[in-house]
Amino acid sequence: MSQSNPCLWRQLPQSSQSPCDRYKHACCSFGANVYVLGGRRNGSLRDFWKYSVVSNEWTELNCTGEAAPEELEEHSMVAHEGFLYVFGGMLDSAYTKCRYALWVFDIAKQKWVHCQGKTRPPQTQTPTNRKAHSAVVIGSAMLMYGGLVDIKGSSQDFWTLNFDSTLWSLLSGSQQGSFGPGPRHSHSAMAYQSCMYLFGGLKGLREQRDFWKWNSTNHTWTSLKNKSGPPRLMGHSAVAYKDSMLLFGGGESQNSPTNCLWMYSLSSQTWSQVAALPDANPPDKIQHCCAGLGPSYRSTTSSPCLSSTLQSRQLDGKLRPFKNKLFPAQLTFLGSEGAIELETFSPEKCYKSKTHSSSEVDSSSNKAVMRNRPQLTGSCLTFENKAFRKQWSCAEEELLGGEDGDIHQHLPDLLLVLGGRPYSRQSPISMWQMTLTDS
Repeated sequence: MSQSNPCLWRQLPQSSQSPCDRYKHACCSFGANVYVLGGRRNGSLRDFWKYSVVSNEWTELNCTGEAAPEELEEHSMVAHEGFLYVFGGMLDSAYTKCRYALWVFDIAKQKWVHCQGKTRPPQTQTPTNRKAHSAVVIGSAMLMYGGLVDIKGSSQDFWTLNFDSTLWSLLSGSQQGSFGPGPRHSHSAMAYQSCMYLFGGLKGLREQRDFWKWNSTNHTWTSLKNKSGPPRLMGHSAVAYKDSMLLFGGGESQNSPTNCLWMYSLSSQTWSQVAALPDANPPDKIQHCCAGLGPSYRSTTSSPCLSSTLQSRQLDGKLRPFKNKLFPAQLTFLGSEGAIELETFSPEKCYKSKTHSSSEVDSSSNKAVMRNRPQLTGSCLTFENKAFRKQWSCAEEELLGGEDGDIHQHLPDLLLVLGGRPYSRQSPISMWQMTLTDS
């Protein structure tokens, strides 16, 4: 097992206007926002929230009405071309067995809608309700694997939902005895290009550490070597990062959460464990959610989240690149917390002075007050990030007045870990951010 470059972890304090802490919830990112739905606290939750990375603010969204889901646990949520698709989170009972466990949220209209105006297609195959399955997007389809199905236990169902026709179909690998991961729940899955990668989870009551790749081009499973990879895990999360898979948390049982971050290189087919910088250890988490933001976390499995009419805006005819510099060394003005400096440059020199901003802490508001900010010219845009508190210069109104995707083009690459066990019964949702150091 190799050791990759260390990463910086930082907890993001949340205000009272935030969702409560939880586990077994679902989340996904779209543009510069992260959406969180349901989960469990003392009981099942039926709330829906949007988190803005730019303003570090939560907004509670409507989760009522005929088209909205009810209380859900261990469901899945994916984003595709302006819509969020939520599946499962219930087990079949006398009340739910006739329900079609798919819900759709229109991001532009900010409301739940019937699946493209259609109800459940008559006399067509659809997956039953389930929990703890996985769902990823490849092309114009959602691939859903496994899950816990009522008294039947772990399932090896492998379904695809065509977003255009809203029709389900079974994929090969769902038959008993066929080659593949087999019955599975509480595993992780992520998509890269035309393939889905699946790790660990539970087969019945037994934890697993096997690693599989599904090729959607030739419809075949491949068992990948995992000799130097993570141990047996359930309740963990995986995301695609550049040409790698990041896998965080989980444990060998419900009561043994870990804080390990693993990276699998898809090019070299090797595992490495990502160490945390000193005094910046992430929390132990299980049944949490992870969301990646920034260009390196953008999915390469489908068309960009923006339509052709929502291309990145330009300022003075020049694109605004985002340069993300991470300083492992402790900076004096942030004490022992460590710091991330985020700067944006136009192709031309845009600083009149290279003097860095100084900062002092206003004890009454506990916010950093920036002084002696460099004067900027041309098309330069700064994003000074202190737990995502925003300070924009250069055409702030133009950028914030555009679509989320405009901002998404200029976000730093970071991973958010939201909620999970152990959790607090009184506090807002636990949120941590992780930034990888440069090679």
